[in-house]
Amino acid sequence: MSQNLKTLLAKTKPIIAMAHFPALPGSPHYDASNGMNKIIDSIHHDIIALQRGGVDAIMFGNEADLPYLLHVGPETVAAMAAVIGQVKSELKIPFGVDVLWDPIAALALAKGTGACFIREIMTSAYVSDMGMWNTNCGEMARYRRTIDAADVDLLFVLAAEFSSSLETRSLANIARSVVFSSAAQILCVSGPITGTSAKMDDLEAVKKAVPQVSVLSNTGVTAENVSEILAIADGAVVGTMFKKDGITWNPVDQDRVARLMEKVNKCR
Repeated sequence: MSQNLKTLLAKTKPIIAMAHFPALPGSPHYDASNGMNKIIDSIHHDIIALQRGGVDAIMFGNEADLPYLLHVGPETVAAMAAVIGQVKSELKIPFGVDVLWDPIAALALAKGTGACFIREIMTSAYVSDMGMWNTNCGEMARYRRTIDAADVDLLFVLAAEFSSSLETRSLANIARSVVFSSAAQILCVSGPITGTSAKMDDLEAVKKAVPQVSVLSNTGVTAENVSEILAIADGAVVGTMFKKDGITWNPVDQDRVARLMEKVNKCR
């Protein structure tokens, strides 16, 4: 595990905040009239607001590249890398990346930008909004070795959003299996779609199944439910809650960040 992530996870109940990219070049919703400068300005605003609000880490993601791809083009990785390069000097806390839904691209982006972790769907098979979705964890692990990215840590999302798993095993058994077969050290438990909370029963089942690893709540954390979630989970990834009016596509609202972090600090 990288030193940055060890430091992050050593904190009590760390909060990883999403910095959502506006739609990137090649995406149907890309704003060509304003181009890359608008994207850079948006991300710069969000990371400043998130850090001032007190979050523990930031994760960059291409959330607005709807509909999502299972294998992104080089333009996505290039654009994300360019933006991160522009704002990296402003980062005072660890950062990671999430390329929806392509772990190979995420690893390449992390290696190129110095990110200390990625979050991805790396195991199992799904019926999804993107069609049939079959992962290849072995290929991903070998690519990680090939590009010398062992210092890029992996946040394994156990059940994909926007999809239904073809698994017949319980979430607890999946967690045990992923930890055994992939040496996973960080597991993320999600709700069914962005902005919806994971079930408390699911968080509890995974935490009990693999108490030796970190279990993060991956979606739907709010100022209203964060205390309940952190009573079980080791930390959380937060996106929508931090946006103006609680709308995923809006800019980060520093006051909302501070409000949630005040609740988090009471749990620490």
